Amino acid sequence: MAKSATLSGGVLKKVILSYIYLAIWIVLSGTVIVYNKYILDKKLYDWPFPISLTMIHMGFCSSLAFFLVRILKLVELFTLSRRVYFTCVLPIGALYSLSLWLSNSAYIYLSVSFIQMLKALMPVAVYTIGILLKKDSFKKSTMCNMLAISIGVAIAAYGESKFDSFGVSLQLLSVLVEATRLVLIQILLNSKGIKLNPIATLYYVAPSCFVFLSIPWVFVELPVFKERGFGLDFDFMVFGTNCLCAFALNLAVFLVVGKTSALTMNIGGVVKDWLLIAFSWSVIKDNVTPLNLVGYGLAFLGVAYYNHQKLQTLKAKEAEQKAQLQQDDEEGGGLLLTQREQNDTGKKGDSQY
Repeated sequence: MAKSATLSGGVLKKVILSYIYLAIWIVLSGTVIVYNKYILDKKLYDWPFPISLTMIHMGFCSSLAFFLVRILKLVELFTLSRRVYFTCVLPIGALYSLSLWLSNSAYIYLSVSFIQMLKALMPVAVYTIGILLKKDSFKKSTMCNMLAISIGVAIAAYGESKFDSFGVSLQLLSVLVEATRLVLIQILLNSKGIKLNPIATLYYVAPSCFVFLSIPWVFVELPVFKERGFGLDFDFMVFGTNCLCAFALNLAVFLVVGKTSALTMNIGGVVKDWLLIAFSWSVIKDNVTPLNLVGYGLAFLGVAYYNHQKLQTLKAKEAEQKAQLQQDDEEGGGLLLTQREQNDTGKKGDSQY
């Protein structure tokens, strides 16, 4: 009885900790999104340089990851060969830098709430690219679900009062690039048994992102910096705290995925989007129309059903693996019993002579 109570107490503690980790991730993710919007928006802080902001994040994260890995040795590093780095990490780093650049650029033109609605298309993009790259199989039921999500986002976009076609194009491209990156991670890294935690990921990926971003920065934003002299107005307090929030977000991702699962984070992401929409409407005073909510509500139901399907698939796989292990144990036990019987028979035969 006491043992059962101890087990239930341990399970309850794990559940509570999981929710705490998830809440920390939701708060930090929302903070980084709102903070980036504040810095980039022309009506707020008015520092419309998304490439520079992303480079500052990558430079800060690279330095801090190097300090944690090489100096303090707090994180165990998975050693990558040059071939793996150039064929796997660099392409992923290039896509990651492009995704961050595009998504941060969208904050200049679109509201926080509308961007979260557009991000609901991520499962659609991941599933479509997975099929094209033969990582996923085509299913009519899943495709109907993806279609429902797309229709919901289209309705939300139609109801957007401050629709900006250029900003929408940037955000949709960001979703497409990020989805490609996620699929390539499965193909290039996970298929080889390479799983990097966020600190190790930043250690390897952030420097390459910084280098990739410096190429468009030289041609797009550096001339503007020289012309306006914005380098003299750099606020270390604003950008320093912004970078700390971005780095803390990566740690939170490590906690959520490590202590729960990636699926839990996806479900938490839906909750985060609703909270950001409510925050954007009530605090930032973004105009959220009824048609916005109807469209995103439809997309939300599609995403929720998609996550439910993934959960059922994972449970089915786990049950299949357990059944297979049990069968192997039974077969192994039966084989061992047969061997013992044969040995006993042999011994009896020997004793007869």
